[in-house]
Amino acid sequence: MPAAAAPAGPVRLKQRFADSLQAGETVTDCFLVKAKEIRLNKNQEPYLTLVLGDRSGELDAKIWDQVNELQALFERDDIVKVQGKLSQYRNRLQMNIQRVRRLEPREYDLSDYLPATRQDVEALYAELRGYAAAAANPWLRQLLLALLDDPELAAKFKLAPAAKTLHHAYLGGLLEHVISLCRAARLLLANYPRLDPDLVLAGIVLHDLGKLEELSYERSISYTTPGQLLGHIVLGLFRLRAKVAELPGFPPPLAMALEHMIVSHHGRYEFGSPKLPMFPEALLLHYLDDLDSKLNSIEASLRQGGEAEWTAYNPSLERPLLNLQNWLPAGAPAEEP
Repeated sequence: MPAAAAPAGPVRLKQRFADSLQAGETVTDCFLVKAKEIRLNKNQEPYLTLVLGDRSGELDAKIWDQVNELQALFERDDIVKVQGKLSQYRNRLQMNIQRVRRLEPREYDLSDYLPATRQDVEALYAELRGYAAAAANPWLRQLLLALLDDPELAAKFKLAPAAKTLHHAYLGGLLEHVISLCRAARLLLANYPRLDPDLVLAGIVLHDLGKLEELSYERSISYTTPGQLLGHIVLGLFRLRAKVAELPGFPPPLAMALEHMIVSHHGRYEFGSPKLPMFPEALLLHYLDDLDSKLNSIEASLRQGGEAEWTAYNPSLERPLLNLQNWLPAGAPAEEP
């Protein structure tokens, strides 16, 4: 596809999303390249197989002709404009691509290509900072505000997903997850007055902070090299220790309690926790984190299931899920016996 003349200002070439496309159409539109692989057909001739996507879904794609020329024009995680004919193959939409070119950053809005929270991230961040500012413990208040008021950290926190696939796997997902834990903790702490609410809050803010370095989310949600080598628990521990070192006089036992909450929040050795939760606030953090992640995963499965009574198999929960709203009889509630 010939390169277009440079536009005078930012443009947005995206017109349609993957979930609106139908077999039989010839489409010219823009997608994120989520997978790219050269294979050989039965005649030992190369062809290119792709997975294209946007925030609404994915479709398979193939390039059969001019493979060497076209495959050199783009890489995985690039956003490309393609032209091709759509067909149905093994119950999946597939595009036979004839033309392709890589888009420049000014030609797309990343929110078209990666799923994102529907909530107001600025309002969520202001809410989180409000919780930190209200902490009664001066050391924890100082630590949390030092973290949340760091411009670089704040920018990442407002954008980062909470995971690659399992839960809150969309832009702004980490912040949405942390706020959900804060709100749930406030309700539960009223029932457990012995627990330290400031310590619980600090553990919630800190427990997944390493995901800011573990995950890459500039073009697609994937793992960084530090994320692959160390993981978010270790990376979070490093960030906490660096920030504590900037606060002279910070009590070492309190710092170690926070470190324990980071390294134990997965709750079980087989889930990646180096240690098990060993005091009540750490245990509460684990169960809140586990509950929120599972419920978010269920919500995602139910949305994807549409009008069906049962969802597809959910790998993280190791089961399909019943959509009660689609299964229970519609209409007025039953009369009281």
